[in-house]
Amino acid sequence: MKGKRRLSGKEHVAPWERALDRVLSPIEVFIHRQTTSGVLLMLCAVVALFIANSQWADAYHHFFQLYMTIGLENFQLSKSLHHWINDGFMALFFLVVGLELKRELLVGELANIKQAMLPIIAAVGGMLVPALIYFTINPSGHTANGWGIPMATDIAFALGALALLGKRIPQSLLMFLVALAIVDDLGAVVVIALFYTDTLNMAALALAGLFIFTLICLNLGGVRKLSTYLIIGAFLWVAMLKSGVHATLAGVILAFIIPMKPKYDPKRFLSLINNSVQNIKNAYRKNENIIVNDTLRSRVRALGEGVNLVQAPAQILEYKIHLPSAYLIIPIFALANAGVPIDWSNIDGIVFHPVAMGIGLGLVVGKLIGIAGFTWVAVKAGICDLPKGLNLHHIIGVAFMGGIGFTMSIFIAELGFAHHPEDLLMAKTGILFASLTAGLTGFIWLYLTAQKEKPLDDPQPIEDKPADNQSLT
Repeated sequence: MKGKRRLSGKEHVAPWERALDRVLSPIEVFIHRQTTSGVLLMLCAVVALFIANSQWADAYHHFFQLYMTIGLENFQLSKSLHHWINDGFMALFFLVVGLELKRELLVGELANIKQAMLPIIAAVGGMLVPALIYFTINPSGHTANGWGIPMATDIAFALGALALLGKRIPQSLLMFLVALAIVDDLGAVVVIALFYTDTLNMAALALAGLFIFTLICLNLGGVRKLSTYLIIGAFLWVAMLKSGVHATLAGVILAFIIPMKPKYDPKRFLSLINNSVQNIKNAYRKNENIIVNDTLRSRVRALGEGVNLVQAPAQILEYKIHLPSAYLIIPIFALANAGVPIDWSNIDGIVFHPVAMGIGLGLVVGKLIGIAGFTWVAVKAGICDLPKGLNLHHIIGVAFMGGIGFTMSIFIAELGFAHHPEDLLMAKTGILFASLTAGLTGFIWLYLTAQKEKPLDDPQPIEDKPADNQSLT
């Protein structure tokens, strides 16, 4: 048995470095678990609900209505903190969503149309049926604007709940939910772009079009420098904010334009690495500090640049901003938007309010009928097959989990009822109650049926995977 190869040279270790590594390593592992972001999101929602129903409620709402102004003397953006979060921070969240969508469509679960057909059909059903149920209850008036709310699925919550079931469910069920949620996200983006847009400012929209054209030209011209895309993307966000089209869509557009192809393929990269290592060896002089060896420094730097060029710019950006999105942006969004005051003395009036009822039935019943029903029809019609190891019991469980709307549902509610605070309150209450009901029902269903149903492929237990490889929207 071969032992570890001994490494030559010195390793400089600070006095407390190893101790800090022993403390921080478990924390880093915990942060990269796919369940952790869902747990954090849940905690933030609970905290917001608690504060909004306590003696600090007025201070809570006043804080998020504080105005912040940025800009120059002749050009300023002045919005409440709540709007900065929903229009600004969430643009970065949608940038992550767009990068994940692009990756899945090009090289992921949705790249193979035959493999992608089942989650696409399930997602379409999971969007159409909830919208129809809501529209049946709210066919006219301003309350009809909420039809897009029950179409959404919160992947962070749903994945977190599924992962808690551990080895009781097959790995293929987790992948099915991820693919379904990706299609659901795409549907939500289209709905926001087409149906939740205010009066258009054509001059600002034309300017946004110019920025988009510039970004496309950069892509076609082979520009791979991320900072260039991000700077122009920031101007695109401002133009879309002024245009009337929701500014968060700038994130999705930017994501789809950032290059997905690396400059070097792995074979070319290995060849360059070998040359670079040889150049470093030639420049190295024994016992000389790299700080005073300009040639060695430049060749080491060239090695690092080669590492970046074998990765696609979109891939690098997704890796860099995924964790900030999951652990900063979405939790802040939950804190700012989940604070719903609940009048328990009038709970019947809340539950049977047309907006809350439409959302509740849409998320709980509509998602079940849409996802499970469309899947059953597609399989029975021979359009596609269930993934190996899955059965209808698993699909029903995932259909319930799909009713966890939360993040995207609240976001659409903010757009649909921006000028109707009472209906917005009913919508958020309906989202919270429905998401809790759907999540608990799906968890209990899978927990009970998984004991009776043994998967055909005897799958390995679901393990927590790095967050940078998973979708959290």
